[in-house]
Amino acid sequence: MTNVQETAAGTLGRSNRTDLAHLHCEMLRIRMFEDRAAGLYRDGVIRGFVHLSVGQEAVPVGTVAALRPDDVITSTHRGHGHVLAKGLDLTGAFAELFGKETGTNHGRGGSMHIADPGLGIFGANGIVGAGVPIAAGAATASLLRGDGKVAVSFFGDGATSTGAFHEGATLAGDWRLPLILLCENNQFSEFTGTHMSAPERMEARAAAYGMSFHRIDGNDVQAMADAMTTVVDAVRRGEGPAFVEAVTFRARGHYEGDQLKYRDAELAASWAERDPILMAEAQLIAGGTSEAEIAAVHASVSAEVEEAVATATAAPEPSTGSLFEYIRTVASPVVEADLPVDAEETRYSRAVKAALRQSLLEDPEVFVAGIDVGEGGNVFGLTRGLNEEFPGRVRDTPIAEAAIIGAGVGAAMAGMRPVVEIMYSDFLGVCLDQIMNQAAKLRYMTGGKVSVPLTVRTQFGAGRSSGAQHSQSIEAMLAHIPGLSVVMPSTPADAYGLLRSAIAEDSPVIVIEHRLLYEKAGPGFALDHLVPIGKAKVLREGSDVTVVSFSRMARESLVVAEKLAGEGISVEVIDLRTVAPIDWETVLSSLAKTNKLVIAHEAVSDFGVGAEIAARAVDEGFWSLDAPVLRVGAPFTPAPYAPALEKEWVVGQSNIENAVRRILAITP
Repeated sequence: MTNVQETAAGTLGRSNRTDLAHLHCEMLRIRMFEDRAAGLYRDGVIRGFVHLSVGQEAVPVGTVAALRPDDVITSTHRGHGHVLAKGLDLTGAFAELFGKETGTNHGRGGSMHIADPGLGIFGANGIVGAGVPIAAGAATASLLRGDGKVAVSFFGDGATSTGAFHEGATLAGDWRLPLILLCENNQFSEFTGTHMSAPERMEARAAAYGMSFHRIDGNDVQAMADAMTTVVDAVRRGEGPAFVEAVTFRARGHYEGDQLKYRDAELAASWAERDPILMAEAQLIAGGTSEAEIAAVHASVSAEVEEAVATATAAPEPSTGSLFEYIRTVASPVVEADLPVDAEETRYSRAVKAALRQSLLEDPEVFVAGIDVGEGGNVFGLTRGLNEEFPGRVRDTPIAEAAIIGAGVGAAMAGMRPVVEIMYSDFLGVCLDQIMNQAAKLRYMTGGKVSVPLTVRTQFGAGRSSGAQHSQSIEAMLAHIPGLSVVMPSTPADAYGLLRSAIAEDSPVIVIEHRLLYEKAGPGFALDHLVPIGKAKVLREGSDVTVVSFSRMARESLVVAEKLAGEGISVEVIDLRTVAPIDWETVLSSLAKTNKLVIAHEAVSDFGVGAEIAARAVDEGFWSLDAPVLRVGAPFTPAPYAPALEKEWVVGQSNIENAVRRILAITP
């Protein structure tokens, strides 16, 4: 049953855990910070976008007053108030806006991306609504650990239209997460005024997600603190997620420089009379505080802000040599042992399950989540039985890919090692923001303050008439994103070892399996078997031509090489295993030996991994080349459904063999 609370000043009484004088001071710090930021932006000191929350200060201050220091928040592009209320240092915040090395995030985040996970600040976010699934992930970590923490996701009324918001809220409702969705209804979604029926829509949405609903006067800081204390306590007790609508007003434009031509002057004037700082000061005076005492607080906070500006202004810029810092964590060295000669052969699918099971056994911070991975055991049966063996740690999700990845990101930021599954790699497009703009960039944008030990499992493969939306090879798109590693194993041993290494990695790894290999067998392995990410393997030594491939095509290339060996043609076959980063040393060393290079992959040739390898070969390996580099890949069309057309489209052994014969026919 939805609980609707209409909360105004004094309705819930005064909390003993809050003090109006303290709340007033905290609001002043935010207001004066933003007033100075506005002037510094105008003067060209701050170069990037600046979105101010002037007029909304009571919402973050009142909310944080109800939180513990170890509770988590996610913020928005308009996030200064949230992060400062949560304890962010003023000097570090100014330095971050200035792009200085001493900034909160060493100048890598700026105004829209400022974060300090050590303070429970899991990031302001330049993508509207994107923080909701991440906060759900932090709440998931709390739920699994039973540590009593609460997560709060701040967002504007406009964010409630986004898919990320809906998916994150759906997941929170389904899993009964300790999460508070806090909508700052500031009357504007960028340049568009909030519709008059928006409050009713907010309440209805909360009911649909199975959440309690609370509407609070977002300009009365004491009312905000009191109401949020009640909400937070209920969520912390395990009563499920809550939806809070804080009704407030955005006094300035969507961004600094906004001409406000859409703004109604009478509306702005009416809200100006309810400025949260003026309201708090009126309450303080009514309670016996003198105007002189209030003036003294203004002077003290102003001095603090000016000192922070001066210190930040004098701080050094990041050094040019630091450009590549904070992209990924430094991986621990991995030694790949020889496979035991007496081990029984195993299937690829069983190797994947064994890797998941062993990681769940060894590390309580590992959990598995995805569509049908629990009771259904995965669409291919790979996780069957794991939910019974590890109750609560193999979790079925709604069909909500953005929430699946986002929750993985948030849980990883909280120190867990989530393994999340996207059923088909084609579906990664649905959640690309959470992969590309969140998982891959958060370590960089926080200046190394956070690690994201997230493993994303998915699969691909053409040849079964699955059509254009279930057959794509999109590894090149993922490999193009700085901050991600992408692995594509071809054998059961590599599937096991690479997945185990990915789970142990402190940065995000995409593991792309091939569904046509699931029932293929290969040599067995020991339970401690690991394969280093970024290290290729020479499957067969050769001297006439090098064939570089990965996943299914590596196996096909090996078959071709064995066949051609009967004709006296010596083909060296390299299985990349990792397509980002590529093991350039192994590839270029082989090219230096054979002087001819063929690259084979299942994806379309145009703009693929093969194109990148060919470019590097022409650049760094130019003097080794005795022939043009040849690529084997699918035609540049979507994958067809009709079996006759798909047979023409899918590349395999004959295409690789033809390329080898063609390149050998070229005489230098």
